[in-house]
Amino acid sequence: MSLKKALMAATVLSLPVAAQAQPISGLYLGAGVGANYRENNSVNPRLSPSGILTGQVGLDTDWGWAGVASIGWGFGNGLRAELEANIRQNTVSSGTIATPTGTRNATATGGQIYQYGLMGNVFYDIQTGWRPGGVGITPYVGGGIGVVQSNWRSVRGSGNGGMITIDDTANNFAYQAIGGVAFGITPALALTLEYRFFGSTQPDMGIRGQAVGGPNNGRVLQGRYDGDNLNQSVLAGIRYAFNVPTPAPVAAPAPAPAPARTFLVFFDWDRADLTDRARQIIAEAATNARTVRSTRIEVSGHADRTGSAAYNQRLSVRRAEAVAAELVRRGIARNEMTIQGFGFDRPLVPTAMGVREPQNRRVEIVLR
Repeated sequence: MSLKKALMAATVLSLPVAAQAQPISGLYLGAGVGANYRENNSVNPRLSPSGILTGQVGLDTDWGWAGVASIGWGFGNGLRAELEANIRQNTVSSGTIATPTGTRNATATGGQIYQYGLMGNVFYDIQTGWRPGGVGITPYVGGGIGVVQSNWRSVRGSGNGGMITIDDTANNFAYQAIGGVAFGITPALALTLEYRFFGSTQPDMGIRGQAVGGPNNGRVLQGRYDGDNLNQSVLAGIRYAFNVPTPAPVAAPAPAPAPARTFLVFFDWDRADLTDRARQIIAEAATNARTVRSTRIEVSGHADRTGSAAYNQRLSVRRAEAVAAELVRRGIARNEMTIQGFGFDRPLVPTAMGVREPQNRRVEIVLR
């Protein structure tokens, strides 16, 4: 009996931990900020008239920053879907311009590259059960598609033989791959750390050029520039879930001349038949009922949160009836028992809908 009481106490004490370990179910909000690296690229621009500035124009950028904000929905099974808005910024640092006499180093004289994205993402949270120091650790992976607007503001470069200017906007299809880890601080609040690879189809930007020196000195060129757009970001963030299961309030026990004794009989999923172990527990309860001369025996059936409420109510009653019948076979009069079913309304371990929880598929035998 003392072992059973200890197990019951351990289960009750673990309820907040169990709730915190549950997958997200319902609405959540998230945000993050961090560093962004935009991969450098070189492109043969389409200039008219051609042949004055030949070869490639290359642009290099410094490390910049990135920010994201999202609203999402968790399905209670590890899957999440969300809508995300993001922004990235990088400053042009240097580049190259190819001239008829060869490629020359060019010094960028300014310019900012901004990217504004709107993405639809899908994630999967990997339930590990890791809780070092009481902090739940949940890795996740995901990806998304959407649109991005590239806004190049006064990107300028000059070199021996020419100058270029890009000041334009382009809208493109975007995609991303995401890997991260969430640190559960409370059942609702988590801190996140993640890596993102973000790219798009090539933004087609207007470019203006001007030859410097030689027979074409001052000649103005017009054309297009369509370099690759690939980014790598590292972000730290925060996430808040609104629909977090909480333990059911525990009512104070009514005064009794002697402490109640409780026996738990567990069942397989969607079953109401008794296992050999269940019959042993019922036999022990019947023996104790005769020994302590109980004044009331309560037999209460319960179910987990899979299936409809009506079906689980009937299932919990069938389980209670099966235990009561075995008690009668063990010598306990049926009129000494109160038999009832509570469906999934009184879980031992709170869970989201659709989660199979073995400790909730039970019948409680209480001797008072």
